[in-house]
Amino acid sequence: MLVSGRLVLRRFRPGDAEAFAAYRSDPEVARYQAWDTPLSLPDAVAAVARHAAADPERVGWFPYAIALDGELIGDLGVNLREDREQADLGFSVAAPFQGRGYATEAVERVLRHLFLDRGMHRVSAECDPRNTASARLLERVGFRREGLRRQSTRLRGEWVDDLLFGLLAADYRRELADGGEPGG
Repeated sequence: MLVSGRLVLRRFRPGDAEAFAAYRSDPEVARYQAWDTPLSLPDAVAAVARHAAADPERVGWFPYAIALDGELIGDLGVNLREDREQADLGFSVAAPFQGRGYATEAVERVLRHLFLDRGMHRVSAECDPRNTASARLLERVGFRREGLRRQSTRLRGEWVDDLLFGLLAADYRRELADGGEPGG
């Protein structure tokens, strides 16, 4: 479990299934994501059970539930790579909670954990270039735009580009040493 100013990033719980199904079924939340919509409640129950059983120490994706006052408002996934020194991340926040800094807070807390507690060398992320809010968030927390993969992902019947972002531990620590928050 990771705690930030307003949020708790924790394991998923069975009681999260209804909220998970709701925001994962929202076309606006799913617009730039690869999952299918709508997400039925039985499928959400199964997904939440899989998420709850995931191990953050194992290679592969570990999904954190983003909770505000005990309520699930989104999720943040960390994909630990085989070398255990690099990870990818992705995030989603329910529409009523977007634009309030919750995703930024969650990403900042996970980055602190990955770099300072786990000793990661590099964290990567990617997003659809049309998802300007996510691209701005990644840059705000210190990621550098590293490239563009043209028409590399098939999403809802169309080929879309992927913006590539990366953040090195050295850059993250330099920002902290300079007295600021990374990206700030």
